[in-house]
Amino acid sequence: MRIYAIGDIHGHLAKLREAHDLIAEDRGMAGDPAAEVVHVGDLVDRGPDSRGVIDFLIEGMARGEPWVALKGNHDRMFEGFLGDPDHYDPGLRAGLHWTDPRLGGGETLLSYGVAGAGERMLFDLHDDAVQAVPEAHRRFVRGLALMHRAGDLVFVHAGVRPGVPLDRQAEDDLLWIRREFLEDTRDHGGLVVHGHTPVDAVTHYGNRLNLDTGAGYGRPLSVVVIEDGAVWQLTASGRVEVRPPR
Repeated sequence: MRIYAIGDIHGHLAKLREAHDLIAEDRGMAGDPAAEVVHVGDLVDRGPDSRGVIDFLIEGMARGEPWVALKGNHDRMFEGFLGDPDHYDPGLRAGLHWTDPRLGGGETLLSYGVAGAGERMLFDLHDDAVQAVPEAHRRFVRGLALMHRAGDLVFVHAGVRPGVPLDRQAEDDLLWIRREFLEDTRDHGGLVVHGHTPVDAVTHYGNRLNLDTGAGYGRPLSVVVIEDGAVWQLTASGRVEVRPPR
């Protein structure tokens, strides 16, 4: 089995295109054009072109690309704001709104031509956003999957609640969990491939694989190929094996 996975994109269309170029090159060498590509969520926020990222994914899936896009916490916050300007995601700390500069919602709205996040009344900002964001984009974000399973691999955005069966995981955990998952070394029913918590480099912990290398903070967007239990990061100079601890 061969499957590709891409970390948190955060509105960086150029980086996403580069990741897919690396996949296309690797597919050509492997002779496997039908291998799936999983995007582990946080498609939007912070970067300059969240709209372009969603367009890219919609267009690729429409032409039959074997792509899977998962929902991240930032994608859910975007969805929530479009439904209600006062939406408060339970994963956020009290008093923090999606339009706060630390979260990058304003950059997402700017990609749709809506300016003034953090300066204008939320209801006015919301009215403009509802007019500017195509219904196809809203439908796409609403329909993003929370988990994708392939053989012994479990793809989610943030992680899983240890000790809870995979088919009983709570959405809030799949999108937001950190410490309880990151510090747990037990087997979770498969290698969990995730993002959400930035690390300096793609890291294999034995029971999980973290792909978020901080694209939302100006760092690289990472892409890997997993085949026959081995993990390889794709780079401009070829594959680099990512090994679990001994």
